[in-house]
Parts: sequence; structure tokens; C-alpha cells
Amino acid sequence: MNGISATELKDRLAAGTHLIVDIREPYEYEACNIGSKHIPMGEICSRVSELPLDKEIVIMCRSGKRAEAVANVLISDHGLANVCILEGGITAWKDQVDPTLDLDA
Repeated sequence: MNGISATELKDRLAAGTHLIVDIREPYEYEACNIGSKHIPMGEICSRVSELPLDKEIVIMCRSGKRAEAVANVLISDHGLANVCILEGGITAWKDQVDPTLDLDA
């Protein structure tokens, strides 16, 4: 499974070739998000049909741990080849891209 850094992802988003899927819990997403598609970790398998086949799917959580597990399931159980994780999750996004995010809200 591949990873992508927050700064690299920020640059690629403008091209429209990537979709970020935030798998954090609803309360986490509501407190702070970057406008990504929200599919909680517990719903990802039942909502796989919502994921595009023509874009790189970037799975994101708070630090990257949950994202690794979800990406592995999408690749091994659902046969998706276009999946990677945001290295360091939304924490890395805050550190590298948008320091105004309030992750402790």
C-alpha cells in the first residue's frame, strides 16, 4: 500500500485526480475536517460503491493507523488498486498544510 504526504496531496488535489475519504467518527469529522468525503470506518465496506474507480482514493484518519487498516481491506477484500493513505492523517495536514485546523475542538 502506498502513502502520500500532506503537501504532495495538496498539490495533486487541484488536478482533480484524487479523492480524500475521511474515515474518522462523525464527532471527529464535525469538530474538524478539510472538506473531504466522510465515510466512517465502520461503514466503509457497505459504502464501497460510493468510491470512484477513476481517481486515486486517499484514506485519511487522525494519525494514519486506522487508514492503513481500511486501505488494506479495500485492496484485499474489494479489489481496489487505486487506494493509498494520507501519511500522518489530518494531524500531518495541520502540520504541513493548514496550521489553523483545531484538532482538539
